[in-house]
Amino acid sequence: MSQHFTENALNRRSFMRCGAGLLAGGMLSMSASHSQEFKPKRLRVAAIFTELTYRSHAHVLLENFLEPYYFDGRMTDPGCEVVAFYGDQYPANRDMAHSIAEAFRIPIYSSIEGALCAGGRDLAVDAVLSIGEHGNYPLNAKGQREYPRRRFFDAIADVCRRNHRGIPVFNDKHLSYRWDWAKSMYDTARELGIPLMAGSSVPLAQRLPAIEIPAGSKILEAVSTHCGGLDSYDFHALEVLQSMVEGRAGGETGVASVQYLAESALWRAADAGRWSPELLLSACNARSQSGQRARAREELQRSLKWGLLVQYRDGLRALVAKIGDDSARWNFACRIAGESRPIATSLQAGPWQNRNLFKALAHAIQVHFRTGTPPYPVERTLLTTGMVAAGVESHYRGDNPFETPHLGIAYKAKDFRALRENGASWKLITEKATEPRGIDRLGQVAFPFKTETSR
Repeated sequence: MSQHFTENALNRRSFMRCGAGLLAGGMLSMSASHSQEFKPKRLRVAAIFTELTYRSHAHVLLENFLEPYYFDGRMTDPGCEVVAFYGDQYPANRDMAHSIAEAFRIPIYSSIEGALCAGGRDLAVDAVLSIGEHGNYPLNAKGQREYPRRRFFDAIADVCRRNHRGIPVFNDKHLSYRWDWAKSMYDTARELGIPLMAGSSVPLAQRLPAIEIPAGSKILEAVSTHCGGLDSYDFHALEVLQSMVEGRAGGETGVASVQYLAESALWRAADAGRWSPELLLSACNARSQSGQRARAREELQRSLKWGLLVQYRDGLRALVAKIGDDSARWNFACRIAGESRPIATSLQAGPWQNRNLFKALAHAIQVHFRTGTPPYPVERTLLTTGMVAAGVESHYRGDNPFETPHLGIAYKAKDFRALRENGASWKLITEKATEPRGIDRLGQVAFPFKTETSR
């Protein structure tokens, strides 16, 4: 075990940073009693990650736990103290974990148990940030990167089980590349009383146009687009889809089948009436009103690479489509009964490609850690995990529909509008702003001049 700093040093750091933040916001009274009244508890968080390198998920999530950051146009105090690191890999010449640990006085442990227990036997943190994305891991025959999310979760669960206490956990992206492992993680979290949150950053992005689908709407058909890879980006588009349709009439009842189709086979399915090119065009052209050139069907035929046809158990049909190669482009459209025109929107990443998407996600995670309640149901990500795995299986087995009786997952949607970025932050962090290569320390300059420091 490599432990750079003592517990006393960490406690001093926590006190000084908390006190400085409150003083800068005009919130720290000269009276000791008032100081106790206003000083919030800063949760102790362990960060578990595959690797911490430039623009890795560990980098762009953790920077919003280590420094104040902009969310919804306000400088936001994370309300957390990262007190332990566990890294699974430290790539030569690219690792940032050790320099960040040194700068922020965070101990690095050689095991997940060590990080959660501060080197001892008893649970010593209030929450766990588990980031199982990026790193050198095998690619299996189905095209899935075998990230160790299940291994990370099992180690966390073992510590919770031994201590007879469940603490909030965030699992980055889908639960696992294997459905049976994902379901086991979900079941274990429920058994041990671990408040589990997971999922994508994209559903929290700014919507242009700023559409809202009224709860209880009867949605007839939906499409969600991305520009990335099978499994890795299909997941994000499925999370966008699910976050948009889960509040429809009747509530979520699950998925009956998923089918992967590519190019000519996908267009034959359109000719057979299984999905609507017009609705897909509506999604792709969601921002054309604001000056972006509208796509024609001929261009769509050239850029459409593959799609997942999703058949829901209640009759809703959906398409998740890979279009082009712009990894920061996300679009959605749907038809609602009684409406003459589709509803369509584009989800905006903000400046610096996808990096700033993680500010809203970090904020949502911090709400989860403080309240002990996921701000939207983890069943959403359990279902999208199963849909991703089903799409991979359909592709691997030859483009046939993959029946999913195991995805009869019913849940009630939550209103998560307060957790979404509305675009106000991009008036402060503009496209002209220089992207930092390390931790974004914007808050060190802006934080002392803001009085509304938390949301």
